Amino acid sequence: MTATAPRFGPSRLRLLLTAAVLVGTLVGALLAAAGPAAAHAALVASDPKDGAVVPTAPREVTLTFSEQIAMGDDSIRVLEPSGKRADTAKIRDLGSGGTVRYGVALHAGLPDGTYTVAWQAVSADSHPVAGAFTFSIGAPSKTTVALPDQEAGGGAVGVLYGIARYASYAGFILLTGGAAFVLLCWRRGASVRPVQRLVAHGWVTLTAATLAMLLLRSPYTGSGALADVLDLGRLGDVLETKTGAALVSRLLLLGAAALFVAVLFGAYARSLPTAGRPDGTLREAEESKEEEDKRKDLTFGLAMGGTVVAAGIAATWALSEHASTGLQPGLAMPVDVLHLLAVAVWLGGLATLLTALYRAPAVERAAVQRFSRAAFFSVVVLAVTGLYQSWRQVGSWSALTGTRYGGLLLLKIGLVAVLVAVAWISRRWTARLSEVTKAAAEAEQEGTKSVQDADGEAPADPVRAAQLARQKAAVATAERRRTRDADAERSGLRRTVLAEAAVAVVLLGVTTVLTSTEPGRTQEAAARGGERSSAPQATGPVEIEVPFDTGGEQGQGTVRLSLDPARPGANEMHVWTETPDGKPLDAPELKVSFTLEAKEIGPLPITPDRVAAGHWSASAVQIPMPGSWRVKVTVRTSDIDQTTVDKTIEIG
Repeated sequence: MTATAPRFGPSRLRLLLTAAVLVGTLVGALLAAAGPAAAHAALVASDPKDGAVVPTAPREVTLTFSEQIAMGDDSIRVLEPSGKRADTAKIRDLGSGGTVRYGVALHAGLPDGTYTVAWQAVSADSHPVAGAFTFSIGAPSKTTVALPDQEAGGGAVGVLYGIARYASYAGFILLTGGAAFVLLCWRRGASVRPVQRLVAHGWVTLTAATLAMLLLRSPYTGSGALADVLDLGRLGDVLETKTGAALVSRLLLLGAAALFVAVLFGAYARSLPTAGRPDGTLREAEESKEEEDKRKDLTFGLAMGGTVVAAGIAATWALSEHASTGLQPGLAMPVDVLHLLAVAVWLGGLATLLTALYRAPAVERAAVQRFSRAAFFSVVVLAVTGLYQSWRQVGSWSALTGTRYGGLLLLKIGLVAVLVAVAWISRRWTARLSEVTKAAAEAEQEGTKSVQDADGEAPADPVRAAQLARQKAAVATAERRRTRDADAERSGLRRTVLAEAAVAVVLLGVTTVLTSTEPGRTQEAAARGGERSSAPQATGPVEIEVPFDTGGEQGQGTVRLSLDPARPGANEMHVWTETPDGKPLDAPELKVSFTLEAKEIGPLPITPDRVAAGHWSASAVQIPMPGSWRVKVTVRTSDIDQTTVDKTIEIG
């Protein structure tokens, strides 16, 4: 048969596959060089600071984080120079007003020297975070404490957990996308054995990967020891976490998915009127009205039930990973569910189409065209939801080009563009794809007749008869494949779909790494915090002076505020109010608040104590992190006259 559709020549195909292999190699290098994935939460401040030298031993050590975290009983350890524990192992939650801060009390009478603070926790997006720093009492000294070489989530456990994450995404795509392809595009596929195996393998892969992640979760976020996988006590602790609950919910939903698959490939496949035609196409005209109504009802029920189950499984990722933290989680989580479903319909349908083109006797042009429309709609959904997710996780052009998350996102966008380009070529082949070639139908009939003849003309020897039947069946199968592969349009579509699948495999790998990488917005914020903490610190108090007018009698004056040492941690604050001629103004009430608008922290209210006429003070004013803080001072000069003035100061 002469091909009339535009050809996608072998040289171009080889070039595209070579590009896919090169990109895959790049992704492998990223995975190998990345080590454990960075997490969402980051340490932004501590008291004492890293490298600080304090004159006397502090009563406690405090840590401030950029996002919510989960702390265990032994998550913060303070070690003396000799390696002995210097803390009481009692962690306190000191957070307030949006600030995420934890502290651990120290023993009294600690000797001078260099102390090591080691911490480990789990961020709100399920990824482990850990770190260590030192401070000195009196003067620095030698220490026998060795900081751990392995980061949180690393080692063999981290590799296995990463493989399980990739497998879970792949299994979800095959399960959801394969079922959607059957119901939306190719209902006859419900009775095609290779398609059944593909969807079943997706369910098995997702179930096994979920179980593996549940067992690996404790050592992944804790000890890092593979032997702890079998510790049932630790497994019980995992079940009480947000991620553990999400994984258990996924397993329960997979039970419902198993019932869905059984009905789809059982009762539904048997209800299809496929008998009596050698090409397996539907006999709609030969179907009774009652049978047609029952089949439509079953189709609708499967579509609705499958959508609910698939959305529920997708929600287990949205509820426990990046979408559940950061900006606008209430909107981000449903958007993430839509994004995952669109990916599954597109890439899972692509894998099912590839299976049908290589393993099924024939696939109708109408089915391929329906999938083309479904894939186009999925790409539109991906573009809209991906644009929102990119803004939410990156936040700026500098983060897009200057962070690892931004680089991976650009790589993902490039792969999607390549995938769409190859899909466009596939659409051109689809336009010329034969419905079912006459030769394929005749080969199907001939194969069936050969097998029947082998049974009807079998020699007396049963062993010999079985051998002849197998030989004729093999010849018939080979003839059907030869005739099928001789269809130039089908062969061209197979090549382009294979190229799409190759790019999709690499795309899935990049997406898996992206979902476990610290978002660019958080990376930039942590970097800014690091720059501020490494810069020379102010050595004296910061003072501001702001005029005010409450509008009442003798309501004009000036408020002067001093903050010492104007660093993250405990500060001493003094406030004075004076009349225009410089005399103390004894206001009945004065209140102060601190707000870090860039981090959406605050306002942190402070009510200072009156020391003397026109003089107020407050000790141990806790400032959680460096930055440009807006200080608001409310002055009341009578029962009804008051005003609030504000000014920005730099802390840290």
